[in-house]
Amino acid sequence: MSETVLITGGTGFIGRRLTRLLQQAGYQVALLSRSPKSIPDVRVYQWDIRKGHIDPQAIATADHIIHLAGEGIADERWTDQRKEAILSSRTQSTDLLVQALKANPHHVKSFMGASAIGYYGGNTDDRPLTETSEGGSDFLAQVVRAWERSEEQVATLGIRTVKFRIGVVLMAGGGALPKLVQPIRLGAGAPIGSGQQYISWIHLDDMCRLFIEGLSNTKWQGVYNAVAPMPVTNEALTRAIAQVLHRPILLPNIPAFAIKLMYGEMAIVVTGGNYVLNKRITDETDFQYQYSDLTRALENLLE
Repeated sequence: MSETVLITGGTGFIGRRLTRLLQQAGYQVALLSRSPKSIPDVRVYQWDIRKGHIDPQAIATADHIIHLAGEGIADERWTDQRKEAILSSRTQSTDLLVQALKANPHHVKSFMGASAIGYYGGNTDDRPLTETSEGGSDFLAQVVRAWERSEEQVATLGIRTVKFRIGVVLMAGGGALPKLVQPIRLGAGAPIGSGQQYISWIHLDDMCRLFIEGLSNTKWQGVYNAVAPMPVTNEALTRAIAQVLHRPILLPNIPAFAIKLMYGEMAIVVTGGNYVLNKRITDETDFQYQYSDLTRALENLLE
């Protein structure tokens, strides 16, 4: 009988693709959702983070949990209220899962937790960062540190726990890529700020395959930087997109101050950068990327 993977945040872009790839790999998939809905070949259980409710059957039937739930970092300006929502959506959802695991009989073997390279801070220039590098001190770093602390509670229950610090996920339907592509298609694309800030990226399918490898291989444990082998600069990414789309880059760089005027503190998401290396994946695992080359990744997503 195939194993069941319970996914939180499973209706987002990453969750939907992950569901399909898990099913192709022979797993049964169940989702935790705020509202009951019908999804073909997927069992949907209800939970309510604010009310502290979770269907105990979701925990009872799961062999593995993949925890993706959390408010989007770059969806809205960072008001105090929005910041609280970004933080609490991650920590409270994890706390609820931990409470359910404590309170209900279960046979959960592994827990795959989403995290983010924001752990290292919003702007670390070109300093190489590995899983053992120190964390930052800005808002993003504080969120990720609290997020990972909440996930560490699962490990104290004797469940093998893996935390993926996810980079910029390149996908056709959401995230950063469509926002970068649209102005380039219109002939108005340009690097942002100096253009020299590094973007540590990963193709959506490789991100999903990392989760699947993590839950199937019992040697995986602890923190892994979920990024492609070679970070690129903002300018290199912009020009690579333009090349794949056969569009020119005619405009000067977009000034960083203009982005800050538009987005406030949240501007760090695009004006900052990190040179993050996937050292543990490279040194300790046999994982093979399908899209280690940026141009090949973009061709797959855009053509």
